[in-house]
Amino acid sequence: MTNKVVVAGGGIGGLACALALARAGVEVDLLEQAAAFGEVGAGLQLGPNAVRVLHAWGLTEALYASAAFPEALHVRDAHSASPLGHLRLGAMSRAHYGQPYATLHRADLHGLLLEAVQHERRVHLHLDTRLAGYEEGPTRVNVTCENEATFEADALVGADGLWSRVRAEMLGAQPARVSGHLAYRGMVAAEDLPGVMREPLVTAWLGPHLHVVHYPVRRGEWFNVVAVVEGMLGRGHGGPPGSDPQSWTHEARQADLLAALGPVCQELKAMLDRVGEWKLWALNDRTPLASAAEHAKGRVALLGDAAHPLRPYLAQGAAMALEDAWTLGRLAETAGDAPDWPRLFARYAETRWQRNAQVQARSQRNGTIFHASGPLRWARNASMALLGESLIDNAWLYSGPPEPV
Repeated sequence: MTNKVVVAGGGIGGLACALALARAGVEVDLLEQAAAFGEVGAGLQLGPNAVRVLHAWGLTEALYASAAFPEALHVRDAHSASPLGHLRLGAMSRAHYGQPYATLHRADLHGLLLEAVQHERRVHLHLDTRLAGYEEGPTRVNVTCENEATFEADALVGADGLWSRVRAEMLGAQPARVSGHLAYRGMVAAEDLPGVMREPLVTAWLGPHLHVVHYPVRRGEWFNVVAVVEGMLGRGHGGPPGSDPQSWTHEARQADLLAALGPVCQELKAMLDRVGEWKLWALNDRTPLASAAEHAKGRVALLGDAAHPLRPYLAQGAAMALEDAWTLGRLAETAGDAPDWPRLFARYAETRWQRNAQVQARSQRNGTIFHASGPLRWARNASMALLGESLIDNAWLYSGPPEPV
């Protein structure tokens, strides 16, 4: 009797899934379409829920070697620089949730997961191998790839992102939803910033139809900067946003960003001016999950962005992928040497779908609140002033992940 799973996708979610399943005694064939493992992007934030997963996998030391741990989140007005809200992180996060709030470069998280996976003898890595399709039988799943490689396994996990081929076969073709928001991303060396701007903080600047976030990464040696504005990519960028999943990042001009932002306060402008190079993403997502059937079906399951792509306004994209993987690992641990994979995946879907749908919906709502103008902007500012940290904290989220049902 074999116990093997194919995981499609070698990003953060795919590596996390392979690691969790291998630790539970499952053989894994991990398929990565690129010629080398790597991660596109800049920084990301990991709430205590995600750090809890990494701790459970014994990766705390690796995380501390590459991450920064901000002391607080400051919310400010992008135009006036006035403080709007504040949330203590650091020691307060450890006291409330047992784990810190971390910020790090995407490549560093990907790298520490890859190193952990490479030490697992049950994981077999296949580069230049992109899933073309699959056939599900009564007891097996047969996977075919573009390079003509074939794999036979007990189950398949699609961790192949927003443009997932596994999802398309499992649920049918469903176009992604264009948000109309553009994200400019860049990095600044801490040594190039004035002392006051090097403080270990997550700072969110809010303005009508825009927001900017910056925070330390790589042990505080760099700062990640993300500016989100409302607009669409023009034809000069090669077609509609997301039309080519292989080219989802574009060179961006600072002049375009500053024109989209309009007049901003001096402190924010100083941070933006120090970014040497900008990359541009068009933000796409899908409607929130409506049922467990959208997360898994028979011997096939979806994980991370393949199941529930998120807008970045709750900083939980990577975290939800890690939680998905952790849940699969927990279920596989208790399933014995010959899991009933359809039953296991059904439990996984029941555990995950409502939480992921809530995070999707909350992320979308936050985008509306962040970019508010008029009466909604006034109500947002008044609420943060009145309710303080209780409005910004997310105990329901940071206390996770929930145990499998």
